[in-house]
Amino acid sequence: MALSFDILTIFPGMFPSVLGESIVARALAAGIVRVALTDIRDFAHDRHRSVDDRPYGGGPGMVFKPEPVFAAVESVLARARASEEATRKVILTPQGRRLEQRDLRQLSGASWVVLLCGHYEGFDERILEGLKGGHGFEEVSIGDYVLSGGEIPAMVILDGVARLLPGALGHPESAALESFESGRLDYPQYTRPPEFRGMRVPEVLLSGNHQEIERWRRDRAVERTRERRGDLVGPQAQAARGRA
Repeated sequence: MALSFDILTIFPGMFPSVLGESIVARALAAGIVRVALTDIRDFAHDRHRSVDDRPYGGGPGMVFKPEPVFAAVESVLARARASEEATRKVILTPQGRRLEQRDLRQLSGASWVVLLCGHYEGFDERILEGLKGGHGFEEVSIGDYVLSGGEIPAMVILDGVARLLPGALGHPESAALESFESGRLDYPQYTRPPEFRGMRVPEVLLSGNHQEIERWRRDRAVERTRERRGDLVGPQAQAARGRA
């Protein structure tokens, strides 16, 4: 059964290039993934299709109004047939819990994922309270930085989840062997030619000894993770994986 994505946004025109290329396009063509885009502006009630307004108390920027957002979300939820257990509903905001590989793995086990893209200065707080409390949404961020809106984070989640689904990648083990899947970074990769500008491929990879190759890859992965991402191998990281 295909995993269905519903993406709510005020910029649906940002998505066709992502949907038409690479792994996501192959997953769509194979029926592994389905994607529906909902324009939140279609649920505005004025002739200007306004979805935002100035913040109470003053300050720069504009804030998403509750009425069109709730109307759009509830319209999408009303036509869904997925059970609550198989549904994940996500609001994409900088204030959300930081996305990790294990989150993508969990999302890949759902049958239906709803992604609500923020924009401007964010959502009226009543949107967050109402959607989390009344509809089971969670807030997620893709990192500790601010983008113009939630559309690119939605694309990140779509791509990251789609490639984990059976049949999406050319080799069934590809996703399982990548960085973060085992709590560490990936090992160095090489291909032809065996020598380039004085830089040689490690001899062990040319030896044909699969046991030694696996040992070398494991050791290099651990070494690289300690050098570049020590936070992934410390006691706190082990404790976090134990709680996941």
